[in-house]
Amino acid sequence: MHASLSMRWLRCVVAAACVVLAPQLYAQSVALTFDDGPNLGATPRLSPQERNAAMLAALAKHRIKAALFVTAGYGADRPEGWRLARAWGQAGHVIGNHTMTHPDLDSEQVSLAQYQREVLYCDRLIATLPGYRKWFRFTYLREGNTQEKRDGMRIFLRQLGYRNAYVTLDTSDWRLNDKLVEVLEKNPQAGDAELEPIRQAYLGHIRQRALAYRALAQRLQGRDIPQVLLLHHNLINALWLDDLIRQFKQMGWSITTPADAYADPVYQLMPDRAAPGQSLLLSMGRSLGLSTADLGIRLMDDGDAEIEALKAQGL
Repeated sequence: MHASLSMRWLRCVVAAACVVLAPQLYAQSVALTFDDGPNLGATPRLSPQERNAAMLAALAKHRIKAALFVTAGYGADRPEGWRLARAWGQAGHVIGNHTMTHPDLDSEQVSLAQYQREVLYCDRLIATLPGYRKWFRFTYLREGNTQEKRDGMRIFLRQLGYRNAYVTLDTSDWRLNDKLVEVLEKNPQAGDAELEPIRQAYLGHIRQRALAYRALAQRLQGRDIPQVLLLHHNLINALWLDDLIRQFKQMGWSITTPADAYADPVYQLMPDRAAPGQSLLLSMGRSLGLSTADLGIRLMDDGDAEIEALKAQGL
């Protein structure tokens, strides 16, 4: 094994050993983070301002501090969107960087220099917001299709003083959001009963991912880690974020802050593979040579099972 990789995974072993000495420190917790906001795109049922207010209200109801990763070109580069982002910072949530226009660093058409400019342009805008932290979330959770891009971004972020705002609990809430919007566009008057299958699919999908990523963390680290959940600034979370938070509590999970989650040593790891990405846990597993079959395809699909089940119900 490569020497640097050996040292990194030695740290994993040491961290895992700590749980034997102090297991009470590692009860399962989850931090909530939201990408692609604030999004000024039109949706049925709620305006951008109403969606933003609904998510903030659900977080406030449960006294949760979260993080919003701003894709500035989706609205924060306009006064009305900037005000929505400011509301997150004023409520005590972290404001992080998610580029200007959400390009894919894995694309051959996106150069390292272009991607770095996207980060810098977004930084200039969000640096004016309360709650601003130098946290960067890779778009699509992809860190580049070449080692040059991967290493170039790691050096770039370090020079700027940015942390890689990893996700461990990746979800496809965006796919179920697309289905929700599709149903409402066809039937704007759809009531709670008509939408209930989508709500159940959303909650079931995130529960399945949460349990699977918890099991993967235990497998790779020998302990529970504070999970960082990826959600999006969209309609489905505006409608049912309160239900999701209550589900986590019913599962016995506690809600932590992103800052407290990132204090765990697991988030200092840098998986040593040519093109890491997706959940940090998946990237760690691949660094150890685990295959897709070893890791579980349900952690890598885009909510396919839930979408197929909804189609079977006529949605």
